[in-house]
Amino acid sequence: MRAQQKPAGAARYGMVVDLDRCNGCGACAVACAVENNVPPAAERATERNGIAWMRVERVADPKGPGAAYVPMMCQQCGDRTPCASVCPQNAVEVDPGSGIVAQVPVRCLGCRYCMAACPYHARSFNWWDPEWPGRLAETLNPDVSTRTRGVVEKCTLCAHRLQEARQRQAAEGGDAKTPVDYVPACAEACPAGAITFGNLDDPGSEAARLAHAPASFRLLERLGTGAAVYYRTERDWVRRVVDGVPVAADGRLHG
Repeated sequence: MRAQQKPAGAARYGMVVDLDRCNGCGACAVACAVENNVPPAAERATERNGIAWMRVERVADPKGPGAAYVPMMCQQCGDRTPCASVCPQNAVEVDPGSGIVAQVPVRCLGCRYCMAACPYHARSFNWWDPEWPGRLAETLNPDVSTRTRGVVEKCTLCAHRLQEARQRQAAEGGDAKTPVDYVPACAEACPAGAITFGNLDDPGSEAARLAHAPASFRLLERLGTGAAVYYRTERDWVRRVVDGVPVAADGRLHG
């Protein structure tokens, strides 16, 4: 996403996940699913064909008993967006005003090229019609449309909350050229405060400060995707295992 393509009031929303704080409780994944109308898993669903906008992976220290938990979601690629480059239907769009990689279900034909192109395995395909048994349908979020069988879906950083914040700003007479603040469901629900969300283009934001701190890194940064999700840890083995790249004495990644 080039700077000259950004409209007035544009931002680059992203998050920093502190792996030393995350305890693997899964509250972020549950909040994400409830907020975005991800249906309960079908009886035949497995880890390979179920729907998960956010998952919490456990990694183990190869040299000891230690373990860490890694929340994984769409990394919101910006400089190079593999999923958008392969979609034949333009069902994947990078919003220049927010940096969010949007998924448009009504355009998706289910070819799953985007799933093959995504280096983070952050997309899910709907193999079955979504169902909410009993009174679970009463919990659906009216601000988020449900998706049908045969389409791909993924994390959108709760873009509907961003739209709500923009509408509130306009109603209050705020300057449309000023980026708004909002918080996605996962960051709001994390009891450990492991997820810091904000405008990465704002040097004064806590998210931007943490993103550029020495202990922070992006997954597969060597691919040049320009992801908007950063991770941070003071434990060298966690960084090695999570990213699969040796860490030099100065903290820089090899490769």
